Amino acid sequence: MSCIFCKIRDGEIPSYKIYEDDKVLAFLDITQATKGHTLIIPKRHVKNVFDLPEDVAADLFRRIPKIANALKNTFNPIGLNIINNNDKPLQSVFHYHVHLVPRYEKDEMVISFPNHMKDYDEKDYQALVNQVKINI
Repeated sequence: MSCIFCKIRDGEIPSYKIYEDDKVLAFLDITQATKGHTLIIPKRHVKNVFDLPEDVAADLFRRIPKIANALKNTFNPIGLNIINNNDKPLQSVFHYHVHLVPRYEKDEMVISFPNHMKDYDEKDYQALVNQVKINI
């Protein structure tokens, strides 16, 4: 398999591991967008959230608070972003992973959501709800 995260998991590529158990691996993101930027992956190869089995998700997300608190207690950030990209346009490694990005004053990180609230009225919101509920 050519997945870089599977190679990290298997020890074929060096990494800076901060947590590992039988289900999950957490290691420093080599980019270090901010100090302590960490990736958490399930050891089982899963492409993205659309393919993520509930048990694998539970194993991974059960460990996030422990790792997030370790980052908080170590680096004393003012906050923390939890980021996950799936498919286009931003997923760059197709092995499910979650970024924990500690935030600091003047860290130059920009995460922005456009506000399209003016484009929707009550009827539009209800139509969206009804469309999604059909697929749940």
